[in-house]
Amino acid sequence: MSVVERLNDVLSRIRDAEAGANRAAGSVSLVAVSKTFDAEAIRPVIEAGQRVFGENRVQEAQGKWPQLRAGTSDIELHLIGPLQSNKAADAVALFDVIETIDREKIARAVAAEIVRQDKPVRLYVQVNTGLEPQKAGIAPDETVAFVTLCRDTIGIPIEGLMCIPPADENPGPHFALLAKLAARCGVTKLSMGMSGDFDVAVQFGATSVRVGSAIFGTR
Repeated sequence: MSVVERLNDVLSRIRDAEAGANRAAGSVSLVAVSKTFDAEAIRPVIEAGQRVFGENRVQEAQGKWPQLRAGTSDIELHLIGPLQSNKAADAVALFDVIETIDREKIARAVAAEIVRQDKPVRLYVQVNTGLEPQKAGIAPDETVAFVTLCRDTIGIPIEGLMCIPPADENPGPHFALLAKLAARCGVTKLSMGMSGDFDVAVQFGATSVRVGSAIFGTR
């Protein structure tokens, strides 16, 4: 299958999952994860109509997205990898959505850059639902307090939560936990589900799924 055929297959599976969960068609958006792929690999996906993309690293994204965006004004770019505070300025300048706010230092650095650059950026908090030491993300039992801190003290709006379940566990309970936390935080966006489990994520209320290898192939 070509990359465009794989894209269409993923979109079809998302629509099927929406229907199976009695959700409205189009209620789940696809974030095409283009990390490690160069501009020439991404361009056919843009030409096929995909507009929302995810990248893990600020520096890598800087090397390809200004060029890719030049002829397409409505691209929406998500940062889905860990953010260091010294990259906050670059991240705010380049990305439309940052999904990986997970500690106060990052929240404050991003808040300062949003003000300095006068650029609205949509923000999600990453939750480490599996409490995995090697993964970024705030602990589930600290999530509500952290979202409140971001909103009320730091002054940045948090519109959603994001998680990456442990690879060797059933993702369903992790997606259910994230949905429960989102309800407690009063946020409506849920970024969850990747190539191997996005169908399940749709059942648990995902509003966006992050799919890379099922579209672009193995890295």
